[in-house]
Amino acid sequence: MIRHLFLTGLVLCSLSETSQAALTLSALFSDSMVLQRDQPVKVWGWASPDASVTVAIGDQKHTVRAEASGRWMATLEPMSAGGPHTLTVSDGRSTTTVSDVLIGDVWLCSGQSNMAMTVSRSRDAEAEQAAAKFPQIRMFRESSGPAAEPQEKCSGSWSVCSPETVGSFSATAYFFGRRLHQELGVPIGLINSSVGGTSIESWTSLDAQQQVPELEPRLAAWNSDDKNFDEAKATSAYEKNLERWKTSVAEAKEAGKPAPRKPSPPVRPRSDRNFPANLFNGKIAPLVGYTIKGAIWYQGENSAGRGFSHLYGTQLKTLISDWRARWGQGDFPFGWVQLPNFRNAQVQPVEDSGWVLVQEGMLKTLKEPHTGMAVTIDVGEAGDIHPKDKQTVGHRMAQWALSSVYGKDILPMGPIFSKADFRNDGSVQIQFQYAAGLHAVDGKVLGFAVAGKDQKFVAADAVIEGESVVVRSSEVSQPASVRYAWAANPVISLYSSAQIPASPFRTDDWKVSQ
Repeated sequence: MIRHLFLTGLVLCSLSETSQAALTLSALFSDSMVLQRDQPVKVWGWASPDASVTVAIGDQKHTVRAEASGRWMATLEPMSAGGPHTLTVSDGRSTTTVSDVLIGDVWLCSGQSNMAMTVSRSRDAEAEQAAAKFPQIRMFRESSGPAAEPQEKCSGSWSVCSPETVGSFSATAYFFGRRLHQELGVPIGLINSSVGGTSIESWTSLDAQQQVPELEPRLAAWNSDDKNFDEAKATSAYEKNLERWKTSVAEAKEAGKPAPRKPSPPVRPRSDRNFPANLFNGKIAPLVGYTIKGAIWYQGENSAGRGFSHLYGTQLKTLISDWRARWGQGDFPFGWVQLPNFRNAQVQPVEDSGWVLVQEGMLKTLKEPHTGMAVTIDVGEAGDIHPKDKQTVGHRMAQWALSSVYGKDILPMGPIFSKADFRNDGSVQIQFQYAAGLHAVDGKVLGFAVAGKDQKFVAADAVIEGESVVVRSSEVSQPASVRYAWAANPVISLYSSAQIPASPFRTDDWKVSQ
């Protein structure tokens, strides 16, 4: 009888211990993290259901109770920039300590390959790495994969900026954060959640996209691809491509040339990382709630050749609204990098493409509150979709933030088209925002084209008048449209006193081929 009671007691004790979940924090709350200054800060994790969890930092101590699911969340009172601090979290059974915590500004940095591109691959990489002695700049690299449903937990860790670590940092995010740190004098945290070769619809929740009628064709196309997917046929095609690739590798090796990229195995569209919401579910949803100053976005290349480029502005607006709603931080600042110049220089006055439609979609999204754009139409490379000059990209993204978010008395962006006045004498006056010190490189205004109602564009003559440009052509007596830098790799000339180029634009709404 005593032995039976003893064994029963052991079993009950074992069951009790296994029902008590270990205290854990989201991976975001780990050593060397940066917490947002001057705002309430959420801290969360998991423990046993109904456990009492105490979170302490500095002179603050907050006790909360875990939900039935085990998830708990505490809110810290606003803190001033500084540190390092230690964050401790205890549930009465165990204590977790997070060391080297700084308080500063946190920016979410997302997008595709040009955001993911590292400092080690950027221009002057060796010199940049050697000079990267900024221990108050930290980067969290979100390393989770795509998911079919929204996830709670993320993967990743914080790295302190140093010559040894910065090589793996997102270059755009680093150069953006470096300028903010140098000019503001506060710690900067950069959350890098980016994946190369990805679509904007994969980074936006499905719920948000389904509520926008204009996006239905894009979602329908994905669903159709999934419905019609033939795994056997796709596998057969892959195997043939793989054999051709092996032959190409051997030929390249013999010729002393770089080997071509290995073909990827087929993936059912619904499981593809680019399927609507799959990257949002895996790489954004677990970050929601981490208090941030704002977000920057560098994506669009993948969206420029899919036949839906005309939807990009609507897609970007939807993503911004979606993230803002989920974070619950109002209209937090959101900036993006406009696609740079790419491919061979154009010959005609204008050149329609999905590339310019994505650029235009980005331009039009500036109508959304608290948004900004880094114009990079002069820092691309004709033969490389991954231009190495990420210093200029980061500098211009920071220019917007310093002006519009932090109130510095500087121009936030390059000249942005605002109005066209079609005059009776056949000329057109183009007005801009942010055009102080408007000037043309080498003194000659190039890159403008005009067309009449026949929609046939010709190169136009143009002169600067104050902060506007007057355009005309002897070949078009009654202009109906003006376009500027309307090509994937256009001729450009206009800059502001901040040495930032004017964004490509058009005054018409004519259908553009993709």
